[in-house]
Amino acid sequence: MALLNFASDVAIDLGTANTLIYIKGRGIVLNEPSIVALNRSTRKIIAVGSEAQQMHERTHRDIETIRPLKDGVIADFEVAEQLIRHLIRKVQTSWFTAIRRMVVCVPSGITEVEKRAVRDSAEHAGARQVYLIDEPMAAAIGIGLNVAEPVGNMIVDIGGGTTEIAVIALNGIVIDESIRVGGDELDSAIVQYFKRNHNLLIGQRTAERIKLEVGSAVELDPELELSVKGRDLVSGIPKIRTISSEDVREALREPVSQIAAAVIRCLERTPPELGSDILERGIMLTGGGAMLKGLDELIKGRVDLPVYVAEDPLTAVVRGTGSVLEDIPKYEKVLS
Repeated sequence: MALLNFASDVAIDLGTANTLIYIKGRGIVLNEPSIVALNRSTRKIIAVGSEAQQMHERTHRDIETIRPLKDGVIADFEVAEQLIRHLIRKVQTSWFTAIRRMVVCVPSGITEVEKRAVRDSAEHAGARQVYLIDEPMAAAIGIGLNVAEPVGNMIVDIGGGTTEIAVIALNGIVIDESIRVGGDELDSAIVQYFKRNHNLLIGQRTAERIKLEVGSAVELDPELELSVKGRDLVSGIPKIRTISSEDVREALREPVSQIAAAVIRCLERTPPELGSDILERGIMLTGGGAMLKGLDELIKGRVDLPVYVAEDPLTAVVRGTGSVLEDIPKYEKVLS
């Protein structure tokens, strides 16, 4: 029993783009990219998280960088396990610390097989008890909603790999819609647009910077500009180009429209009584994608309902998972 004094309870938001870790009694202790750098021949881990991100798209032939999650689910089981293990090691205060309970959030649309992969990875990383919670439910708890009430709340959680839309009432998800469009898809759309329309080849990291700095879903006043380095596809030589927020908005039009269309589909399936609650309370946007300028305005324009961006949307899911971890008996009904 002495070992239990050194045991900790951990909540993990295992995201396609970023992994956030919450430790009971300590709060959020880590927020790092979900990426691992490996030696190609020995398969030995060289770096994890932020250090591996620095190497991404800059490696030589002996090193490869892998993102073990794709579209919100584990694509590379072995590397995902290593990622969890190494990130937890970064935040453990003592080598003797064991993990007693782990709460991991998962996309609401994943299969039983995919859930098993998450559970197995968590157990192999050292957790004795593993609980799973749906991302929209965790996001709702994280932004302070009372999910046990007989009242409808609509959450749109836009992560790196998926957008999770759910109507929540009485500790359960009444209607959900999960599409594999998220921050990564927005980055890819920017890469493709500049390749196709401007003969400029840019990397994913540059695309993400463009999205964060000048990306928008609606017209900006004033419109923004940004200098970008890329390779000219005609001459093959690296060039600097100035790009505008109008170009970026055009690049993002398709994936942003897909997110808005999914919100409409979810509303169309919502029971009328819960629909009237949403009319009164509005739609809450969470996740990193919610920070795209004007996305709330665009969705509001399409559905004619109030739309709000949650405070600190990037950490909403891990904060909710952490709240569940702090009081598991209270939230037992939302866990699997």
